[in-house]
Amino acid sequence: MLAVAVLAAGKGTRMCSDLPKVLQPLAGVTLLERVLNSCAALGQQRTLLIVGHQAERVQAALRSRREGPEFVWQEPQLGTGHGVQQLLVPLKDFRGQLLVLNGDVPLLRAETLGQLLRQHRDSDAAVTLLTARLEDPSGYGRVFCRDDGTVSAIVEERDCSGEQRLNNRVNAGVYCFDWQQLSTVLPGLGADNDQGELYLTDTIARLQPARQLDVADAGEIGGINDRHQLAHCEGLLQQRLRRLWMDRGVSFIDPASCTLSEDTLFGRDVVVEPQTHFRGRCRIGDGCRIGPGALIEGSTLGRDVTVCFAVLNQARVAEGVSVGPYAHLRPGADIGAHCRIGNFVEVKQSSLGQGTRVNHLSYLGDASLGDRVNVGAGTITANYDGVHKHRTVIGSSSKTGANSVLVAPLTVGENVTIAAGSTITRDAEDNSLVIARARQLSKANYRPLPENGEG
Repeated sequence: MLAVAVLAAGKGTRMCSDLPKVLQPLAGVTLLERVLNSCAALGQQRTLLIVGHQAERVQAALRSRREGPEFVWQEPQLGTGHGVQQLLVPLKDFRGQLLVLNGDVPLLRAETLGQLLRQHRDSDAAVTLLTARLEDPSGYGRVFCRDDGTVSAIVEERDCSGEQRLNNRVNAGVYCFDWQQLSTVLPGLGADNDQGELYLTDTIARLQPARQLDVADAGEIGGINDRHQLAHCEGLLQQRLRRLWMDRGVSFIDPASCTLSEDTLFGRDVVVEPQTHFRGRCRIGDGCRIGPGALIEGSTLGRDVTVCFAVLNQARVAEGVSVGPYAHLRPGADIGAHCRIGNFVEVKQSSLGQGTRVNHLSYLGDASLGDRVNVGAGTITANYDGVHKHRTVIGSSSKTGANSVLVAPLTVGENVTIAAGSTITRDAEDNSLVIARARQLSKANYRPLPENGEG
């Protein structure tokens, strides 16, 4: 049997944040959720989350997970060993392996954890720990091994001698224990160290044999204690995501200037221009060209869509559409095939039929447009009466002139032409020309007063 425990009780004071450290976002997903996701497929019978600082907030953040963890309180927080001591009661009848993870080490791959478990189960070890060889081991506890490869001790960096600091094999803070053996030594932990804390690493000398596994990619073990390390991990994760999609047929013109979410899926032959960013659950079809300077969030794009200097947020865009520059598709925008959304156009909670063109300087809110509608420059659907939102419906093949205002609720039929400068407040029937503007007046021989007001 397998139980997984995640240490997530710390304050993270070096983050200088009101948000608990484990809830800091990394590529749109919290550190803690990333750790839980990395072990979701290990087949464990129990997942226990050791919480302390702002525990209620951590609980609330995980409320939507289908299979939430068991919460175990650590109060006060007296070190990693003290945290795992809190499992003695909830796991008193447990038999099997205990995998211990840290809630602030978010880049571990599921494959690495699976390899650690397999090595532990295939050996006679009482504990197997994940280690790494680092060019610069500063900040990490050092792992010391005997000639037969077993682990003799782990020494925290602050407690290392000068000679011990030369060892570059470091502790990743990830352990697989035989729980029954661990539970016998946990009560005897002492706090004879610089921090006055109970270290989980002190159990290693008492659990024999202890073995280690060097991780292939040292970037996986990066822990996060401050915003510098958070930014570093963000960079590693973004590099990992871009490489994944370039291997699958996506071209990044300037990879380092673009960021992705793990929930973004690309088709083939997509080109991503510089300074383009994807957030949340995005679906990008084959042959799209996105950017430069685009932000795509929670949106779905069909094949052969072009987006340039534009923001798309929770929008649906069918194939062959051109968006931008400087357009904004807001939540509920549903753009039909081969439409054109041009300069400084905003669309919200509106559907556009195939071939409809909104070329410039227009706002469409709470509207339904048919096929092949031509929206003139400066057209506005006035959807809000100060209390309620109302819809505007425009039939296929209709045209609005420049600077038209359509005051909802309103229905414009098919093949209607609205004259430029009109303010439309009543429904328009099919095949009509609609003009709603004041008559132009011209005053002959008009001469304005002088600036001093004297005639």
